[in-house]
Amino acid sequence: MLSATPAFASEPAEGKTNLLSPNGGLMFWTLVIFVVLLFILSKFAFKPMLAAVEAREQSLADTLAAAKTERAAAAALLAQQQAALDAARGEAQQFIVDGRIAGEKLKADLLEQAKKQQGELLDKARRELESEKERAIAELRREAVDLAVKGASRVVEKNLDTAANRQLVETFLAGIGTKAR
Repeated sequence: MLSATPAFASEPAEGKTNLLSPNGGLMFWTLVIFVVLLFILSKFAFKPMLAAVEAREQSLADTLAAAKTERAAAAALLAQQQAALDAARGEAQQFIVDGRIAGEKLKADLLEQAKKQQGELLDKARRELESEKERAIAELRREAVDLAVKGASRVVEKNLDTAANRQLVETFLAGIGTKAR
């Protein structure tokens, strides 16, 4: 049987039809089946598939519209945040400037106060020096008067009235002190 099969295949079969040759009956039935199948598919399959595709397109369009809306909202929020950040930076810069101005003012006030205190201390020191100088001059005059009286009493060798002599010498020295100035 195996050996007969190739021989059987090579012989032309009687009653077999050639599919490549045009046959009117076959074409008619093929066309009828195609039209019936097209009608059935359009009635039951194409409408639900087309509705599903349209629903999918609508869903995609809605999603895109929502994404555009959200993108616009995000851009607006980003702009608002950027504006708030810029305002905060400006406020921080203003705080820095105000701090510098306050620091400079405080520095100037402290320098002025220090200069004022320095001037007051110098005036006080000058007054104290002047009073010490006057006290020292008065002390020197007293001692000079005492020395002059003692010297004069030794020269004269007799003790004159010390109060009168003291008055005389003080008047003399006061006259010299005013001429020396």
